[in-house]
Amino acid sequence: MENSTAQTQQDKPSFFADLKSLFKGIVLISNVLPVFTGFWLALHYTNSSFITHWDVLLLTLTGSTLIMAGALLLNNWYDVDIDTIMLRTQKRPTVTGSISLKTVLFMGIGLSILGLILLLFTTMEAALYAFLGWFVYVVLYTMWSKRRYTWNTIIGSVSGAVTPLIGWAAVDSLNHVVPIVLFIILLIWQMPHTFAIAIKKCEEYKAAGVAMLPVVHGFGVTKRHSVIYIACLLPLPFLLTSLGVTFITIATLLNVGWLVLGVSGFYTKNDFKWAHRIFIYSLFYLMTLFFGMILITST
Repeated sequence: MENSTAQTQQDKPSFFADLKSLFKGIVLISNVLPVFTGFWLALHYTNSSFITHWDVLLLTLTGSTLIMAGALLLNNWYDVDIDTIMLRTQKRPTVTGSISLKTVLFMGIGLSILGLILLLFTTMEAALYAFLGWFVYVVLYTMWSKRRYTWNTIIGSVSGAVTPLIGWAAVDSLNHVVPIVLFIILLIWQMPHTFAIAIKKCEEYKAAGVAMLPVVHGFGVTKRHSVIYIACLLPLPFLLTSLGVTFITIATLLNVGWLVLGVSGFYTKNDFKWAHRIFIYSLFYLMTLFFGMILITST
């Protein structure tokens, strides 16, 4: 009996692990990078000094992180019923009960409000884009479209795509082609990225009644959609000629590589292995592209 109790305690996730699961740590971090990139590029194109804007950067990163964390908490609170069914989400504290749903709800609302207040100390425009992303993710995606429509992915992608706009708007008004292109890149990027996850977890989404594209229309349709979206990325680097030939070359190679990988899905026998490769490549793509923008404009 003592060994059984000790084993149970050992298997129980730590408080830190619960928080990491609750805040979807990787998702949160991947959304902060575009915020910083937008901020950094705005400084570059307005010939502004990083030293004189460090306080604005701190407010921008903290505020945007808090409002995104709040949105993710509210997503966990609302989706607890389907998270109970899906294997990959069954260890979330909202499912295990290690953190009460009421606590998660209040934390989600509180962090969202606090994040929005902090962003108001930068610019009204930055706060507006952050609220737009929050509203789209929490209301239009989580509460309205996710369980009903296969195009929920398109709606959800808007919330992630506004992140560079937040960073840029904290420095300067959105009257430049660069932040618009960054928005479009992220909007398109999220489609094949999410489709890959949906293929990998298709049976879980089906059991939970979530209307993801591969669940409703199958893998073949999902692959075709993925390739179309990846192909739409091809011309976008040429709208960023101000970043130089090096950036255009790197971005184009990334796009061609992803397109080749996407097309290979029509000839593979292992759809899940292909989807995993698409998922991994999408993360590599995002990190390389956005870090590349930062490094190129730092020299």
